[in-house]
Amino acid sequence: MGFEGRKKGKYAGAEKFVEKMKKIQEEAKVALSKVQEEIKKYMDRKRGEVDDYKVGDLVILSTKDLKYQMVGRRIEKLMEKFVGPYKVKKIVLSNVMELELPSAIKIHLAVNVSRIYKYIGQVEGQKKEQLAPVIIKGEEE
Repeated sequence: MGFEGRKKGKYAGAEKFVEKMKKIQEEAKVALSKVQEEIKKYMDRKRGEVDDYKVGDLVILSTKDLKYQMVGRRIEKLMEKFVGPYKVKKIVLSNVMELELPSAIKIHLAVNVSRIYKYIGQVEGQKKEQLAPVIIKGEEE
């Protein structure tokens, strides 16, 4: 009737355009993979080895993200850097551990390894002595 489809044939301009786009795409892929390798090289320099944790290991937890919970306890400047030790209850992923935390710490039990460190107990023979409170003019401090 009055409508005829496109002519079937080769369009030289379209083929050149497709080839040009394929060439640009390949060049972009090569450039991206090169940049990706460079970034990986620089990032891996800063990364250290992750400690191997096992279920039952004792770890200490950083208070860096717990500051809002510890308000009122002490001045932030004098607050402990780490709390614990706590046991590793379960290994969720290679970089996520589930800890046995007390109910006073209201965070998710699964913690990233960047927030925990292996607990090293006191050296044998070393004593931890509690100092007597300082008394100033009859008041205990």
